[in-house]
Amino acid sequence: MAKYKSTTVIAVKHKNSIAIGADGQATFGNTVAKSNVKKIRKLLDGKILAGFAGSTADAFTLIERFEEKLSAYGGNMKRAAIELAKDWRLDRVLRRLEAMLIVADKQEILMISGNGDVIEPDNQIAAIGSGSMYALAAATALKKHSPDLSAKDIVEESLNIAADICIYTNNNLIVETL
Repeated sequence: MAKYKSTTVIAVKHKNSIAIGADGQATFGNTVAKSNVKKIRKLLDGKILAGFAGSTADAFTLIERFEEKLSAYGGNMKRAAIELAKDWRLDRVLRRLEAMLIVADKQEILMISGNGDVIEPDNQIAAIGSGSMYALAAATALKKHSPDLSAKDIVEESLNIAADICIYTNNNLIVETL
């Protein structure tokens, strides 16, 4: 049976700003199922941004659980991420979910996986999804060699470069900033 595959999500912290963006493509097997999926969510009254890659239903489940953890831990993003990762790894139902998250507040970016990983990237760039390595490479070069660009500019250009290379990524972008 064909599986849904999709996306590129990238977050960049640059010049005291954080931007997170994603393309809009979802595929079913080798067919584009939808071209304008919204994969970025504002949480905690817009103080935290979350992006997802993988199964949409699984990602929504994880975002809902993450919001519950945020409420339980007074909006502490890192603590909520760690507690979600613990649950995700240990819970039999959650363990089967096929998605990844990037979450960001004004201070930091975190990647959360079902393996129990909560990763704070060294270079303040995080990327997930099918085109993640293309976008990560582009953002790394842009951040290093184009210091005048904003975080939003770097995210947009990185996603456009990934879309030119990755068949599971398109140019219908949504970018949010903090």
